[in-house]
Amino acid sequence: MKLFGLRGGVHPEALKHHTEQRAIQRMPMPKRLYIPLQQHIGAPAKAEVEVGDRVDKGQLLARSQGLISAPIHAPSSGTIIAIDDHPAPHPTGLPVRTIVIETDHQERIFKNLTEAGDPFQLDAQQIAARVGQAGIVGMGGATFPSAVKLMPNPKNPIHTLIINGSECEPYLSCDDRLMQERPDDLIDGIRLISHALQAKRAVLAIEDNKPAAYAAMRAAAERAGGVEVLQIPSRYPMGWEKQLVEIITGHELPHGQLPGAIGVCVHNVGTAFAIYRTLRIDEPLISRVVTVSGGAVKTPQNVLVPIGTLVADLLDFCGGLTEEPARLVMGGPMMGQVMPHQQVPIVKGSSGILALTRHEIDDGPERPCIRCGRCVSACPVGLMPLQLGARMRVDDVTGAEQLGVQDCIGCGCCSYVCPSKIPLVQYFNYAKGELQDRRTTKVKTDKTRQWALARTLRLQQEAEQRAALKAQRQAAKDAKAVKSASDNLIPVQQQQQQQQPQSEDIQ
Repeated sequence: MKLFGLRGGVHPEALKHHTEQRAIQRMPMPKRLYIPLQQHIGAPAKAEVEVGDRVDKGQLLARSQGLISAPIHAPSSGTIIAIDDHPAPHPTGLPVRTIVIETDHQERIFKNLTEAGDPFQLDAQQIAARVGQAGIVGMGGATFPSAVKLMPNPKNPIHTLIINGSECEPYLSCDDRLMQERPDDLIDGIRLISHALQAKRAVLAIEDNKPAAYAAMRAAAERAGGVEVLQIPSRYPMGWEKQLVEIITGHELPHGQLPGAIGVCVHNVGTAFAIYRTLRIDEPLISRVVTVSGGAVKTPQNVLVPIGTLVADLLDFCGGLTEEPARLVMGGPMMGQVMPHQQVPIVKGSSGILALTRHEIDDGPERPCIRCGRCVSACPVGLMPLQLGARMRVDDVTGAEQLGVQDCIGCGCCSYVCPSKIPLVQYFNYAKGELQDRRTTKVKTDKTRQWALARTLRLQQEAEQRAALKAQRQAAKDAKAVKSASDNLIPVQQQQQQQQPQSEDIQ
């Protein structure tokens, strides 16, 4: 099934009315901030501070490690009271290395030596460097370091910039409110990204269920120029970059390719706003807008939250809970992650906190597959979820891999439409995790085999070198012995030659 040329998708109830009409509120600085060193795809940042250090707002706390990594900055002034393990904002709740700041509420601003100036006078390398130093990552949840996307690639120059303003997940409205309240800043950020990429076309795509945001951004774009503002159909998962690329450019991404392969770059609305603040006022990524919603929240709203704020503190700011939530989700209900408890921090990729009641969760008991095919029609990737599910029910990960489970984007459309309540997306996420573990194990095994082979060859070479050296020494010793024997033989021969005539005379 296709809509406007697109495959699959579903129409979940939006449930955005709880927060989309409420202005963004600024949360007061909490007493303590818990800042994980791993808030992005890639290597975790390396701490540059020690316990007892006093830091200012915006000061570097941890340095990036390699290209696919991002630095971490202090969201507030205060004192480093711990650098230790703390529960991660992940379903497992496993501990990760975390910097803990006791805030002093003085909000001393760190004085950066970088002069702002006119960012439109900077070239692509300079803009990418500034964005990288600010620790900006994809704010839609992917958390890929944004600077990497801004680096020029002569082999595949970018001709089209797409800003994702679809926000197709139910409940979430943080991007919607950002577009309504800060349209001129967002257009400026989009134009700066377009300038860095030297893109010929810049498009902001907004779902047609956000009329206020569309009107505000359209007016701002007309004032500034250089940015197209388009409405796209509201159908989940419209925010998936491959669907955005296809609906805006008319080109379908080849299998396994990223948008950059066809000259397209996709960024999120929140990312564009963060880039604007970095290039205009030299502020690193230290806070973000988060949607707090769900039936268990007393006052659902969008909140500007310092990175490192505990979920418990954020919920308290929103009036607390009216009942114990049946499920606590970070992100949206379709692709978000279930949190183990409230003592986990808000990170750069946290778009929402949902405290859902039992009534809002449509789990139900899992029943046998009736082969209705709804999951096949709903899959935006074009997979066969019912066959993949059958393989995974017997733990046939290899069979699922052959059917393309690694192409699954984890959108949850199949689980959403399944009348048997089969947790298909959980099966597929497990399969992808198992395949990743196998790849990791294979890499380790291959590396170990290479090391063992290299060691064997090295030991063999060393043995051959020792044998050759020993043979060389023995040859030298033998040559010396022969020479010594030869030297001793010459006088004897001379003596014999001298004695021979005397014996003849006697005769």
